[in-house]
Amino acid sequence: MVSTPRTWEDGKTDRTLAAPSGQPCFQILGLRVDAMQIPGVIEQMKEWIARREKCHSIAFTGLHGLSESNKRPEFKDILNSADLVVADGMPLVWLGRLRGHALRRRVYGPELLETFCRETQSQFRHFFYGGAPGVAESLARSLEQRFHIVVAGAYSPPFRDLTEEEDQAVVDRVHQAAPDVLWVGLSTPKQERWMHEHRARLRVPVLLGVGAAFDICSGNLRQAPAWMRENGLEWLFRLSVEPRRLWRRYLVTIPSVLWRISFEIVGPKKLE
Repeated sequence: MVSTPRTWEDGKTDRTLAAPSGQPCFQILGLRVDAMQIPGVIEQMKEWIARREKCHSIAFTGLHGLSESNKRPEFKDILNSADLVVADGMPLVWLGRLRGHALRRRVYGPELLETFCRETQSQFRHFFYGGAPGVAESLARSLEQRFHIVVAGAYSPPFRDLTEEEDQAVVDRVHQAAPDVLWVGLSTPKQERWMHEHRARLRVPVLLGVGAAFDICSGNLRQAPAWMRENGLEWLFRLSVEPRRLWRRYLVTIPSVLWRISFEIVGPKKLE
């Protein structure tokens, strides 16, 4: 059952607005976004691992996640119930600045994954869940070789809904592996739903839905040049690489949510 999130008046700017983690945040079209950067997220992860009090989830979202949350209210509830919702896209960083937060960069999933592994190395146990067949295992081997992390397990589920027995087998597998961090690469909105549905059943301090990071960090997918990623142009690169799969997202769905965001920022009274 989806928990009821906190709600705020549309367009509200409030530096003291707090997320479940206690971090400052802002809202766009009713979606909470935590005003954090990669170093802060990593420190929060370490704190949760040290406490081991419950399972926490981190959702990475950009305009695609924002558009999905506006099409499906239940998905917005899922995102708002996450412990952290971070801006994995420069447009949300720019909107955060308009809300009064000093955000310099996006919290890019592949970058956070590699930075966390580089900084912590063998301190923690990692489990990788998601990706096409063999991708999770390939990613685990790559990160193990590059950063000397401890791989607790890796599993790429089939591209279909799991049966109850299969799902329980996944939970049992994770419990036996006893990871400190579980990286989920199922794409939006599937990965956020999976984390929400399994958070109460998993004895893992941190779940992160990093999507395409599995393919990017394992070398299976080219990423945009740094200058495009840092200037809000990654969408153009991805569209050029996968036009058939992504044309509707970037040319139809996202422009429609941009219009709604613009209307929220300007406000109906200012349009009179």
